Amino acid sequence: MRPIKISDSEWQVMTLIWEKAPLPASEVVAALGKQKKWHPRTIRTLLDRLVKKQALLAILEGNRYLYQPLVSMEASVRQESRSFLQRVFGGESTAMLLHLVDDAELSKEDIKRLRAILAEKEK
Repeated sequence: MRPIKISDSEWQVMTLIWEKAPLPASEVVAALGKQKKWHPRTIRTLLDRLVKKQALLAILEGNRYLYQPLVSMEASVRQESRSFLQRVFGGESTAMLLHLVDDAELSKEDIKRLRAILAEKEK
């Protein structure tokens, strides 16, 4: 499947649907209207865009549409990560990892997990 570019606003819609799919448009509008203070028309436009991008499937049930994702959150995160890596670090994953680790507040448990991952990579 081809990569799908999802805007920041569309990501908000997708996150809600990934968590609670299938979801009727009315619930998406109610939830994001309350959380983000977005106008219902804006939310419906975002839903339409995501259907056109083939990120969402709209299923007609009675007189309403139910939305469910056509792409997984994991695949979308992977795509966004690769795009970020390419744009910001020129595709150099080591440079990105070093920057993130150096800049992060890490607990002892986080450090332990990182060491375990690195030890596994050395095998």
